[in-house]
Amino acid sequence: MYQTMVNFRMDTDDKVALEALCGKLGLTLSTAFKIFAKKMLREQRIPFDVSIDNFYSENNIRYLENQNHSREIWPAGGAFPD
Repeated sequence: MYQTMVNFRMDTDDKVALEALCGKLGLTLSTAFKIFAKKMLREQRIPFDVSIDNFYSENNIRYLENQNHSREIWPAGGAFPD
């Protein structure tokens, strides 16, 4: 089987932390990514859940902004302004 080189960029701190974790598991970073790729090919999917955090949805941001605006209008304790 022929091998090819794959290059990609990632945050330096993440790479260092990932290398340390792989080392604790007795793996190299290269081996960890090969395991990931093989599992993805075998299962024909990303082998973990990938989802959008609804906390950052437009509707929720708008809701949170409105809640924050309401607190600015009404003082703590809910007393009506004079």
